[in-house]
Amino acid sequence: MTFKIGLLGLGTVGGGTAEILLSPQGRNPLLREIEIYRVGGRSLERLQNHPLALSAALLTTDLEGIVTDPEIDIVVEAIGGIEPARSLLLKAIAHGKHIVTANKAVIARYGDEIFTAANQAGVYVALEASVGGGIPVIQPLKQALSVNRLSAVMGIVNGTTNYILTRMQAEKGKFADILADAQKLGYAEADPSTDVDGLDAADKIAILASLAFGGRIKLADVYCEGISQVDAADIAYAEKLGFNIKLLAIAQSCDPEANILSVRVHPTLVPHTHPLASVSGVYNAILIEGEPIGQVMFYGRGAGAGPTASAVVADILNIAATLKTQPAPALHPLLSCSHQHYSAIAPIADLVTRFYTRFLTQDLPGVIGKLGTCFGNHNVSIESIVQTGFQGELSEIVVVTHDVREGNFRQALDEIRTLNSVDSIPSVLRVL
Repeated sequence: MTFKIGLLGLGTVGGGTAEILLSPQGRNPLLREIEIYRVGGRSLERLQNHPLALSAALLTTDLEGIVTDPEIDIVVEAIGGIEPARSLLLKAIAHGKHIVTANKAVIARYGDEIFTAANQAGVYVALEASVGGGIPVIQPLKQALSVNRLSAVMGIVNGTTNYILTRMQAEKGKFADILADAQKLGYAEADPSTDVDGLDAADKIAILASLAFGGRIKLADVYCEGISQVDAADIAYAEKLGFNIKLLAIAQSCDPEANILSVRVHPTLVPHTHPLASVSGVYNAILIEGEPIGQVMFYGRGAGAGPTASAVVADILNIAATLKTQPAPALHPLLSCSHQHYSAIAPIADLVTRFYTRFLTQDLPGVIGKLGTCFGNHNVSIESIVQTGFQGELSEIVVVTHDVREGNFRQALDEIRTLNSVDSIPSVLRVL
């Protein structure tokens, strides 16, 4: 039995996928039954000049022709972006093709449409490569971990921001300088906003939250904050206090009975003793908590041709194995998407957490007392408050709170901003 693949895109991910499929020696024997039938791209010249030197008969710029070809069993989408990827996926599903995709942006935004169509058509949509590159986390969430009552999924899911923050900590450098260097090295795009503003991580945590908690997630409800406001001073102070600063993507159950979740992305002070604190450079890690398993963490390279292609081919193999052993129209319940409802997302104002805040104030008597009074007026309990030094003629004061409702904390900051002795509040960061 041979399974024929239609590959959309021959870039980093598509090329890596083709390379694995063309060299099955030493890998799972089922790979020998998987055939690259057609390869599509926007430029025929680029396809023809690819280092893999694929047969000209396989190559085409007619992407719609691939997704409607009756000979093709599985369509692998590796072109990225929203359109034409979304339209091609839907057309492929309508023509009875199973789908493998690494496209977290399409899944996070249009997953409801895509999975509803797939269920109606009786086909699979596999997306292991959409989160964490080569880290196997999607299938564990759908299968092995699904017997647990999960309480939290959190992680470092964007290698670009982790690389920048790691270097800022190691070199005491400024965000803008290290971002520019990351762009030169190819770790950051020319327009880095998707990464540094947390948007890429928001797509990924929306997918993980949906799988972990059994309800669809509206991306607009995911609170998202990037790393551009993180200063070298904050990283230095955090280190002295026993923390590393990481951009975390977090999904937590707030009310299991009502299926209310907190889903958010933001820079976070992570204790040095926490498993995520030591994840450095371009590496990703995803920590899952549940009952009875406790904690389990998945760690590895979150991007790149090899890791991502590994996840794509694993999905192809999974679908092929399922079709080979269960050819009937009914979908395998552990591989398909079964939930239809949307999870309720709690507003960020209801989050209960600790905060780190850095103030610049006039060097006057009683300033710390006034800060304490404002916090007390809004039921904010302070763990520590320290004048750390000076910036020019301004005093620098760092405050760490106990757990507090975010809405109360923000109200306290609004009152503090009215104080004549307070010049500015350069940093407000959450503490894990």
